[in-house]
Amino acid sequence: MRGLLLLLALLCAGAAQAAYDYRLQPRQIAADTWLLEGSTENFAEGNGGNIVNTAFIVTDEGVLVIDSGPSRRYGEAMRAAIASVTDKPVARVLLTHHHPDHVLGNQAFAGVPIAALAGTTELLREQGDAMAENMYRLVGDWMRGTEVVLPSETLEPGVRDIGGHRLRLLALSGHTGADLAILDETTGVLFAGDLVFYQRALTTPNSPGLDVWLADLETLQELPWKLLVPGHGPLATDPAPFAQMRDYLGWLDGLLRDAASRGEDMNEVIRAPIPERFAGISLSRYELIRSVSHLYPRYEQEQLRRVDRR
Repeated sequence: MRGLLLLLALLCAGAAQAAYDYRLQPRQIAADTWLLEGSTENFAEGNGGNIVNTAFIVTDEGVLVIDSGPSRRYGEAMRAAIASVTDKPVARVLLTHHHPDHVLGNQAFAGVPIAALAGTTELLREQGDAMAENMYRLVGDWMRGTEVVLPSETLEPGVRDIGGHRLRLLALSGHTGADLAILDETTGVLFAGDLVFYQRALTTPNSPGLDVWLADLETLQELPWKLLVPGHGPLATDPAPFAQMRDYLGWLDGLLRDAASRGEDMNEVIRAPIPERFAGISLSRYELIRSVSHLYPRYEQEQLRRVDRR
């Protein structure tokens, strides 16, 4: 009987492991360059938080990883996916920003330098534990054992040659205040991080302002890129993602500004109609509600005049 119980326990454990398999499938998108593409859904137990695009570049000096994903389990699956492509070791992890779906796989890269902008490290230090706790609530056991691991290196903007790939590192700020974009000048692939969402509504919890974000988009679009990897959504070889982002940000800014000028409260703003041209963008209503909570107080503040000034 004891043997039967042990067998059943092992079978159950194996089934549980299979149930939490990300089944990552690396797809080659350029020379030496592989993408792990997530869905455009919201965080849920059904997807384990795999709503993000991560990537890796196989260089002469080892593998360069771009973002580690939403959990320790994802990071481990990412390492297995890399091993299915190359026997070269992982040389470095670059983090585009501090949001949980991009950084909570760091544990799987123990012993590997993890690099980020100084602002990203500070934001992760301040907000990481709370974000991880929220991820546990959202996706459950996919997160088991996941803890925040801070970057070990500080990145400076500029051009770096790594293993035969010439990388231009850009320090921008529109999404979180500390946003890394990476242009591989060797292949023309632009890793935009969450400065670009495509066919999925953007998120705004740390944005310093939509005007800043719009300026960053201009900077990115003017780069000599050939293939665009957004933080969320499908790849693009044309500027359609930039056009969609500018259109959406412009609409959102106008909506909030006009509502504040009319003295509307948040409950009125979140019920605003979403233009038909955004009907195909995932989670538009959900993210509108969140963006109003994140941003609207600033717009209201702009409408208030000090009584000691005319």
